[in-house]
Amino acid sequence: MHELSIALSIIEGAQEEAERQGNAQIEAVYLRLGPLAGVVREALTFAYDLACEGTALHGSRLVIVDVPITFFCAECAVERTPISVQNMSCPVCGTPAAQVLTGAELEICALELQT
Repeated sequence: MHELSIALSIIEGAQEEAERQGNAQIEAVYLRLGPLAGVVREALTFAYDLACEGTALHGSRLVIVDVPITFFCAECAVERTPISVQNMSCPVCGTPAAQVLTGAELEICALELQT
């Protein structure tokens, strides 16, 4: 389960930022997560809660912000959302997605701190 190693990295990054902010208490970690990141949301949430035990983040929340898949359709010359993850093509003209713009994110985007 690689979600545990991801959760540990999230905790490490959050702790480093909390130290830069004067050792503020972390209430919540906000994470941008796209469906192409290869992460199972429920497994990550479970791993995060498990990995927080015994750390300064114990009791904090992992708030996952879903990032939709978008791509640039060369045929239509606009940004589109694919038909599905399994069918990465334009819903209007059927052109396959060649340039994915969003949907692979796995990044901490904010921390909720209590000073």
